[in-house]
Amino acid sequence: MIRVLLVDDHAMLRAGFRTILDSQPDIDVVGEARTGAEGVELAARLQPDVITMDVQMPDMDGIEATRRIVAEPSVTASVAVVTTFDRDDYLFQALEAGASGFLLKNAGPEELIAAVRALASGEGILAPEVTRRVLARFAASGSTPAAAAPPASTAGTASRPTVDVEVLAEPLTEREQDVLALMADARSNAEIAAALFIGEATVKTHVSRILQKLGARDRVQAVVLAHRHHLV
Repeated sequence: MIRVLLVDDHAMLRAGFRTILDSQPDIDVVGEARTGAEGVELAARLQPDVITMDVQMPDMDGIEATRRIVAEPSVTASVAVVTTFDRDDYLFQALEAGASGFLLKNAGPEELIAAVRALASGEGILAPEVTRRVLARFAASGSTPAAAAPPASTAGTASRPTVDVEVLAEPLTEREQDVLALMADARSNAEIAAALFIGEATVKTHVSRILQKLGARDRVQAVVLAHRHHLV
């Protein structure tokens, strides 16, 4: 069972999400919180797998609540910030806080269910066009280190940036760098497999190794780290 915690100060939205999610045989809504502070407390106590987090709430906003939840070693839940499509600032702040993606408040039932399952399996839930827009802003922000040295290139191979090895538990292989670059372009496993002429199972293995080497919870956080440290 996928255990879900709903954090939102609007009772009607929580009720709607609960009705949709509890209708699924593999999903169980284990708790609801009305404030960010209550969400932090319930995350530690209930140990959910997935948390849907509103942004604007009394007592503590969803960005700060996400930051505290992700920083707590005993909590392993993936957090999806619930927001509106046109608020790039919320998405940007949510990624910096450690969120694994976002949900739109007007998402349909199928999208909500698919997002929860994706988060529970370690996938991110950023739409490709949003991923490119937000991560481009992230890469250009003041929190990004100085630009890496220009990459050397050789005939017949793609240029790769100078890797900031300090963020890596061990160096990425050339194939892992190729996979990470496509992840940063918001490609799915199937699209990465097609682009590199390898099987999806092989892609999954590469993604798993990349997450391990970066110390990232999921592929969204891996892409954020990749942009921050000029790995792509």
